[in-house]
Amino acid sequence: MSTSSPTPTTPDELTAPLDLLLTRGTRGVAARMLPDSSWSRFGISLAGRPRTVALRGGALVRELGAIVAGTSDRAPAKADKRFGDAAWQQNPALRRAMQAYLATSHTATALLEDADLDWRDHERMRFVFDNLVEGLSPTNNPFLSPLGWKAMVDTGGLSAVRGVRAFLRDMQSSPRVPAMVEPDAFEVGEHVAATKGAVVFQTRTFELIHYAPQTETVHATPLLIVPPVINKYYILDIAPGRSLIEHLVQQGQQVFAISWRNPHARHRDWGADTYGAAILEALDAVQCIAGTTSAHVLGTCSGGILAAMVAAHLTEIGEGDRIAGLTLAVTVLDQTRAGTASAMMSERAAAAAIRDSAAKGFLDGRTLAEMFAWLRPTDLVWRYWVNNYVQGRSPAAFDVLFWNSDTTRMAAALHRDLVLLGLRNALTIPGAATMLGTPVDLGTVTADSYVVGGSADHLCPWQSTYRSARLLGSKDARFVLSSNGHIASLVNPPGNPRASYRFGEPVSETPDAWLATAETATDSWWTDYAHWLAERSGPDVDAPHTLGARQYPPLAPAPGTYVHHS
Repeated sequence: MSTSSPTPTTPDELTAPLDLLLTRGTRGVAARMLPDSSWSRFGISLAGRPRTVALRGGALVRELGAIVAGTSDRAPAKADKRFGDAAWQQNPALRRAMQAYLATSHTATALLEDADLDWRDHERMRFVFDNLVEGLSPTNNPFLSPLGWKAMVDTGGLSAVRGVRAFLRDMQSSPRVPAMVEPDAFEVGEHVAATKGAVVFQTRTFELIHYAPQTETVHATPLLIVPPVINKYYILDIAPGRSLIEHLVQQGQQVFAISWRNPHARHRDWGADTYGAAILEALDAVQCIAGTTSAHVLGTCSGGILAAMVAAHLTEIGEGDRIAGLTLAVTVLDQTRAGTASAMMSERAAAAAIRDSAAKGFLDGRTLAEMFAWLRPTDLVWRYWVNNYVQGRSPAAFDVLFWNSDTTRMAAALHRDLVLLGLRNALTIPGAATMLGTPVDLGTVTADSYVVGGSADHLCPWQSTYRSARLLGSKDARFVLSSNGHIASLVNPPGNPRASYRFGEPVSETPDAWLATAETATDSWWTDYAHWLAERSGPDVDAPHTLGARQYPPLAPAPGTYVHHS
């Protein structure tokens, strides 16, 4: 893959490293907290607003005085569960510590808004402020936490020993954050990635899994799933009853999934073209096994980016009709102002990240997992700090967090290609990027499209996924906005009374305009998607009695061997 260097119209349009923090993910979190040019602009901006700073400081001093006197009515927000223990209200010292923290953090947050920074500096400083403010909460202090003291009393001090032991274990290797789940909480192939099937094709790059039908007849046109290149594929087969793959098989869909190999340093030269060629190999196998001339393709996250580029390549060589329908889930093709990741992008950061991964031969997924955790410090760091270290308890077994910790590496060449795509926002400009030697023009992809965004996605903001949907040339397009975030929007089985989604054609110029006219439906989008696929999958045919084909015989039971590689 290659990219030209289009000149952005304004500096604010320099864009994100896709759905991953591919630039800053090569360096430690501490390095990203150190003062830089954004800190300088923040300080200069506040220095130019002395009256505002004085008013904020004076208000804080007065409130701290009221807290000491016991007359402050400062209280945590209803949604703030950190101070749920009654001791924070009933114990005078703890109540004052809580109120002082809340007042100070409120002032710090207000000063960040008062600085009126541009969006990029604001996002960078918000990352710093969020982590400092959340880290300094008295709930994290083992000497103040009532939960910690109660655990000490209940266990006769054993909780402290367990906490220290867990802390030392977690800090010995990346990601250096509290464990969100025990490494042996689940077994891949039994508790997670458990849908029955077989590996029917294996290359140096991937294994292709063919899932066993669960209905007497199946839709003629098959579905190929292209997962992300930085995590294991089985988030879409996370557990029985919560697996999208299982759900689609139960609806009569013929489902195939790619399971990427976890690359090592010797695979440093695997770039976007390597993975694009792999997708084409998988597509050839799927069509041969199903006996069709086309197949649906579902790509998620970075896998969706590669799938979209392959679809453009097929169109360029006159084989675009091999894609029966293109589905992109939480995938950002248009990187314009795509959130925190976008704010952390710069030419210098990109060059440094490329050098770092080139030296190792890969980008380590554990480092990215650490970065992801610090994007949501309250939920993904400090709640586990309190549970694991302060209370000395083991984290609860949660399959999604088990998958999240089951990281993979990204080959250095692919990392380079994806960083340059994001830096130049190349997929928004016809011909600015190539796939397998052909120019990529997403506007030529006319296959029906189904694009899914998450309403609370902090990695791939739904507004960015909406803009991405509009880059495709599909005459029949559907954009679906699922409730919840980056992962929860995908792991969203039917039957959840709190789930909902919005849907409609992505014809409006702006995401907000689309939102104002979109229809709303309750429950999961999975049912809608299964119906959408069925309408475009031809007649029903007898379900195959065996998996694979003569040219692609079963090699191993699902989930295969590559998924177990560390």
